[in-house]
Amino acid sequence: MSQSIHILIVDDEPHVLHVIKQFLQRKQFIVTTAQNGKKALDAYEAAKPDIIITDVQMPVMTGQDFCEEVLKRQTKKMPKIFMMTSRTDKQLRDWAGLFPVIEFLEKPLSLRRLSIQIDKVLSGEL
Repeated sequence: MSQSIHILIVDDEPHVLHVIKQFLQRKQFIVTTAQNGKKALDAYEAAKPDIIITDVQMPVMTGQDFCEEVLKRQTKKMPKIFMMTSRTDKQLRDWAGLFPVIEFLEKPLSLRRLSIQIDKVLSGEL
């Protein structure tokens, strides 16, 4: 089943992109990466991923701005969005609470936790 699931990873740190991409590809997911929100919008339009994993703090376009653009452009099935962040401020949590498709993944990212969350999305639990 994972062979047809497409995941878009967005992070401005090349090492983070590489590690997550390698991990997900070993699990047979189709993976696309982008280093900022603007590039991610192009990748999103081209791939229409099932799941998006994005950093919050990035240059060019923040993860929040990227998510808002995705939500504006989505016409059919909404992708599940995981926002990676070390921020725990109330403003960010309140903002994300407006969108039922957004979940948080704490940084530093645990690949085990990421795998559990993706499994929950695929089983319909999230």
